[in-house]
Amino acid sequence: MSKSMLGTLELRDLHVRCIVGIFPHERQNEQDVYLDIEMDFDFAPAAQSEDINQTIDYTAVASSLTNLIVEQKFQLIETMSEKCAQLLLASYPQIDRVAISVKKPAAVPQAKNPIASVERRR
Repeated sequence: MSKSMLGTLELRDLHVRCIVGIFPHERQNEQDVYLDIEMDFDFAPAAQSEDINQTIDYTAVASSLTNLIVEQKFQLIETMSEKCAQLLLASYPQIDRVAISVKKPAAVPQAKNPIASVERRR
C-alpha cells in the first residue's frame, strides 16, 4: 500500500469570455472573467505511475469549467464560483478540497478585480 502524498494542483487566471452580470448591457455583451482553481488530492498514484489517468487532467478541468460558465450565463460571480466548485467535486471523487476564485475585472473600473471565492471540502 502506498503512502498518501497530499498535493495541490492549481490553475491560475483561466480566462473565460462569457455573459455574466445583472445589468442589461452585461446580458448582451460578453466580458472576461479569470478563475484561480486549487484542487487538493493524493498525488501518490500519479507520482508513482506517471500515468495521466491517475491524476486530474487540468486541460479537462479548464474545458469543463469554461463550458459551464459559457452555457450558464451566470448573473453573479458568487453563483459562478459555487457552481464551478460543485462541478469539480462531482466530476473528480479524488478531490478532498477545492477552492475557486472568480475575478471580473470590468465590473469596477477603480479596482483591479472584484473577486468571489469559495472553498469546499468533501
